Amino acid sequence: MCGDATNWDEDAYRESILKEREIRTRTVFRTVWAPSQNPNPDAIVVASSDGSLASYSISSCISKLRYGFNNTRSQHFLVAEPQFFLQGHDGPAYDIKFYGHGEDTLLLSCGDDGRIRGWRWKEFTNSDVPIPLQGNQVKPVLDLANPQHKGPWGALSPIPENNSIDVNMKGGSIFSASGDSCAYCWDVETGKIKTVFKGHSDYLHCIVARNTANQVITGSEDGTARIWDCKSGKCIQVIDPAENTKLKGFFSCVSCIALDGSESWLACGRGRSLSIWNLPASECVSRISTRASVQDVLFEDNQILAVGAEPLLSRFAINGAVLSQIQCAPLSAFSVSIHPSGVTAVGGYGGLVDAISEFGSHLCTFRCKCV
Repeated sequence: MCGDATNWDEDAYRESILKEREIRTRTVFRTVWAPSQNPNPDAIVVASSDGSLASYSISSCISKLRYGFNNTRSQHFLVAEPQFFLQGHDGPAYDIKFYGHGEDTLLLSCGDDGRIRGWRWKEFTNSDVPIPLQGNQVKPVLDLANPQHKGPWGALSPIPENNSIDVNMKGGSIFSASGDSCAYCWDVETGKIKTVFKGHSDYLHCIVARNTANQVITGSEDGTARIWDCKSGKCIQVIDPAENTKLKGFFSCVSCIALDGSESWLACGRGRSLSIWNLPASECVSRISTRASVQDVLFEDNQILAVGAEPLLSRFAINGAVLSQIQCAPLSAFSVSIHPSGVTAVGGYGGLVDAISEFGSHLCTFRCKCV
């Protein structure tokens, strides 16, 4: 039996198909818990492949969730409405950080357009503008662009992307890992570059500030991590995760790095392996083989949490022992973040965010809504 095609709208149908495809292929590259006086986790901010920054309420998602966590491959995930929405970048937004405290807190982000932008966090939490109109309503108070390099006949290169940022609030600095194989230290007050860290042979994936030692650590496509002195801008140590292993000679980038709270231990993700380094001793204490490429890592006390190109959240001891592995919703996870209460958020492919309790149970899984 044929349907009535009298009122068929071909353009609307095509648009709906493209919109659905966009939603399915959207990727969350970073999740960060928003600062709050509330000890319980609630607002989480995500940076996505469409260049947007958005905040979601975990408690709201839990209350609206109709389906439990039954199958990570199920398409029936809650589509969550954002509390606020911002079109932060032209191209993917790769990283977000909070800078400052109280009324002066800034939400910082970086992306494929080579910019670092900062907005006053209170302008989002106090905004009365409807969500669909919020995209470009709030203007950044900080807008930094990577330098362009001169080529033949004075031609300028494209602005290199920023893949990762970190901050030193005491020093008033923002550190960025760039696609031109350099890292930069920016002065928050003046918006000027204070230091250029140059020495990697390929573009940078990640950067962390080691503020207690006035150092910064970078990870690169060239397969190494480097420790830099912030005052001189010079490299003081090269870390090769594949050194003295069977991985030597097999090319793989350093995709993610993390420091523990004491800034004495470094976790370094390179391909399908994770190495743990004692920095004062300049020694690798353990190497962990993983089934898929590691894409983000962090420390929780004396344990390491890692996610990668598989739907799994893994927890390791410093000696490399596997403590737990929990299935998560994103088939490929790019971000793991932890709230002081112990709740972990995993974000990744499909625009999915999975909130997991300190006991390993799934509090909620939602898909970020396209605005």
